[in-house]
Amino acid sequence: MTSDTTRTEQVASETENDRKPALDALLAPARVVLWDFDGPICRLFAGHSAERVAVGLVEWLEGQGLRGLLTESERESPDPHAVLRAVDLRHPGSDLVAELEERLTQEELRAAASAMPTAWADPLIRTLTAVGRRLAVTTNNSPRVVTTYLTSRGLTSCFAPHIYGRTLDLHLLKPDPDCLNRALRAVGVAPSAALMIGDTPSDCLAARRAGVPFLGFLGHARNNKKKEELLRAAGATHVVDSLEPVLASVRRHA
Repeated sequence: MTSDTTRTEQVASETENDRKPALDALLAPARVVLWDFDGPICRLFAGHSAERVAVGLVEWLEGQGLRGLLTESERESPDPHAVLRAVDLRHPGSDLVAELEERLTQEELRAAASAMPTAWADPLIRTLTAVGRRLAVTTNNSPRVVTTYLTSRGLTSCFAPHIYGRTLDLHLLKPDPDCLNRALRAVGVAPSAALMIGDTPSDCLAARRAGVPFLGFLGHARNNKKKEELLRAAGATHVVDSLEPVLASVRRHA
């Protein structure tokens, strides 16, 4: 038993050591780190279910006599962004979309009050800032929500003013690279001098389309194996299940 345990620990250690050079090489040229928000920085809906938010948006639409606006699968979606996108697809730029987006923003703001920080995110953010890396948030969430959360953690100065989130041009949500491109233009760096940390295939696709190297984060997934498969299918070549080795890499080369 002891022999087997020792061997398992040795294999795990070797795997971790094998990853260090690749992670160091990915981080070294990154003058700017672009963060997705919900996932890498915090669990936004830790105490305020995203599925209930989606249900609430659907019920509001039904209350307006617009039940037929969504398909059955759209009405059953656990993702509030999917509901918002579906309405925008049929009525782009309308007052209806603006009202629905504001309702989603208000729900996100409520969620921010009970959001859970991602393990190692706060120290990684502070360490990157301390060693001179510039940071930006590139997210499909409302920038108002991001600012609210960062303020609650005392992290606003690490990012401000570089918070690029959802606008009413909903067709520009990730996987469109718009928010990444806005961040790159604002900080004045080439895509190759940036790195994005994201946890969804749409993050990876947006980074690829912007020409930005990508680090996939598994973090809060219930099924990390499946999530890793999806990230790799989207093109992610570097994936971590914790931000701790990322912090260790930054500290090694500080």
